[in-house]
Amino acid sequence: MKLVFNIAFAVTLISSCGIYSFSGASIPSQAKSVSIDYFKTSATNSPSKLNRILTESLKDLVLNQTDLDLIENDGDLQFNGKITKYEISPIAINSNESVGKSRLTISIIVKYQNIFDDKLSFENSFSHYSDFESSENFSDIEEQLIELIKDVILEDVFNKAFVNW
Repeated sequence: MKLVFNIAFAVTLISSCGIYSFSGASIPSQAKSVSIDYFKTSATNSPSKLNRILTESLKDLVLNQTDLDLIENDGDLQFNGKITKYEISPIAINSNESVGKSRLTISIIVKYQNIFDDKLSFENSFSHYSDFESSENFSDIEEQLIELIKDVILEDVFNKAFVNW
């Protein structure tokens, strides 16, 4: 009985402090809104829809994992980002000196501002890659590779902003 009481007390204490959610996100209790600006790009050769994909996916991630309201401008918590790299490079050469594997790398810079605690604000670079067989037609697998890379990068952004890793 004492164990049940202790667990119930701990859960009540944690949830009542207003800075913890069961998704693992640690958000200031006074934060009610978030604004996420449209990602810009300085990367050459990136698909024109990559900006929209990253912006909308970050919005979806934040809305699904937090109780914050998404507003157009001046949220309590603010994100803006820029795509800095979209690059395909060879990583493995076959015995006949042709490219066997290639790598798609996407890098972004994200600026996060927490108006309640500037120590939690940051501007960081995030990058990830996915390898593929060079024999595959890149245009056939490009969307799938972007999805894989995007998921990892945005999870890293979310964790940096809200899980404080």
